[in-house]
Amino acid sequence: MTSGLWELVLEGVWVTIQLLFFSSLLATAVSFVVGVARTHRLWIVRFLAGFYTEVFRGTSALVMIFWVFFVLPPAFGWQLVPMWAGTLALGLTYGAYGSEIVRGALGAVDPAQKEGGIALSFTPWQRMRLILLPQAVPEMIPPFSNLLIELLKGTALVSIMGMGDLAFSGNLVRLALQESAEIYTYVLLIYFVIAFLLTRVMRGLEKKLKTGVGKAPVREPDTELKRPETSNVGGAA
Repeated sequence: MTSGLWELVLEGVWVTIQLLFFSSLLATAVSFVVGVARTHRLWIVRFLAGFYTEVFRGTSALVMIFWVFFVLPPAFGWQLVPMWAGTLALGLTYGAYGSEIVRGALGAVDPAQKEGGIALSFTPWQRMRLILLPQAVPEMIPPFSNLLIELLKGTALVSIMGMGDLAFSGNLVRLALQESAEIYTYVLLIYFVIAFLLTRVMRGLEKKLKTGVGKAPVREPDTELKRPETSNVGGAA
């Protein structure tokens, strides 16, 4: 490829990274708000959080992007730029999946820990902040890592809005060169490299968080017995 076409691909990579960053922030916020709400003591709060989760998990992310970009703006008399339309649609959709991760991790905390917080007269917010979340968050990292990779692959859907992400830029280069195999191979490799780096970062974060709560694997000491040196009793002949 020529340098101009490579620049087009690199611009697409940058757009994809921006979209991934903003949509993952929104998805994380939605995951924790809705996930915590799923464990609320009031049934109406649990019902509303569960309704949101089922709606966004049960609808297509592609159709949601269409709806946010083409249907929502005319209803309110304003227009969303493709970046924010994609961020909103992907963040809300993947946040619904993330809320189940949060709910499951909170439910997996030892009930004795919750009872200890009640015995100490902690408020529900104090129990959540000081007891439940510090133990639950490290367990959320592996499934959140998988969800982040799925979100990365989902960013390719925004190309339907004409947004110049990696998938859209790769298609433009394909049309310019009339070569599909080479271009799409490069695009696949770029997605793989980004996903691999994200996996490494999330594993490092998981290790750090588990170390903070004493769950990191402890390296066992070397128990191998060293063979004692034998002395030359008789000395040299």
